[in-house]
Amino acid sequence: MDAKGLPGSGTPLSARFISGGASNEIFELQRGDSRMALRRPPLQVPRGRNEIMLREYRVIAALSDSDVPHPHAIAVCDDPSVVGACFYIMGHIDGWTPMGDLPAPFDQDPNLRAGMANELVDAIAKLGQVDWRAAGLEGFGKPDGFLERQVDRWLAHLAKIKFRDIPGLDQAADWLRKHTPGSFTPGIIHGDYQFANTMFHHGTEAKMAAIVDWEMATVGDPLLDLAWVLMTWPDPDEDRSSGYVDFTGMPSRDELTHRYALKSGLPVDAIDYYIVLARFKMACVLEAGYARYVQGGADNPKMAQFGDVVLDMADQARQLARRSSLKPTH
Repeated sequence: MDAKGLPGSGTPLSARFISGGASNEIFELQRGDSRMALRRPPLQVPRGRNEIMLREYRVIAALSDSDVPHPHAIAVCDDPSVVGACFYIMGHIDGWTPMGDLPAPFDQDPNLRAGMANELVDAIAKLGQVDWRAAGLEGFGKPDGFLERQVDRWLAHLAKIKFRDIPGLDQAADWLRKHTPGSFTPGIIHGDYQFANTMFHHGTEAKMAAIVDWEMATVGDPLLDLAWVLMTWPDPDEDRSSGYVDFTGMPSRDELTHRYALKSGLPVDAIDYYIVLARFKMACVLEAGYARYVQGGADNPKMAQFGDVVLDMADQARQLARRSSLKPTH
């Protein structure tokens, strides 16, 4: 860090573990008055994770001149010998995450939670409008044919570990192929966008501090980020307090969709397609984790819960495909 002239140069370094384990690890770094965060793969580095670290840093660095809430990119190391893996250093985010119990006053006043939902949607509306070429992300993703590739890509991912039938998945895949939009406006997408991957500033008003965990980011169709939010979002007449966030007081799916359209300028007429795709993709992604757990390749007991979630996601994808009034495009 001294050789690179990073903040706090020449002063003692202290490090504190923040979170991680099976997934990526985050440490708080303190040097003098400077607080930073170091993000790296777990001790046993999974295949391809070093490359993902470098991709994460590339995208947050590309956002430096944008109004998208994100961690400040400070430095990256592509030499695994330094700490045992590629890693990067970013600005420390002084805020809170909506995982678990909400802080005061959001825990007591449901009306304040509407602001959280609006901030969630506004952030990806901004993200999708970033000029990704001007930001240096040419070649970061493959937007040409992005939607056409999705079904086959995730079915191929699933085929590598398939050990059981997943009812509804084939029907959803067939519907998706027939309803793929003919065009879209490419933009940066986070890839796993939800409250769990955001942080908010401290205070009595909801204001997002940063979108975090960029490991799934690429250049593709920004509407998939919106659909990732909507695919499990409960409407006011549904159970709103059983998830990891209490949605009481937050807008409906239609209200969020309308807000995104206004903020982003993108058409949302085909949002059913994107929600079916999001549920389809989620089922395939979680099934891979569940398969590793069942076959003894993962020791995280939380993965046992994925089994039922996969079946539910696939069924929800099929149900929406059945009742959607969206016209076929192919």
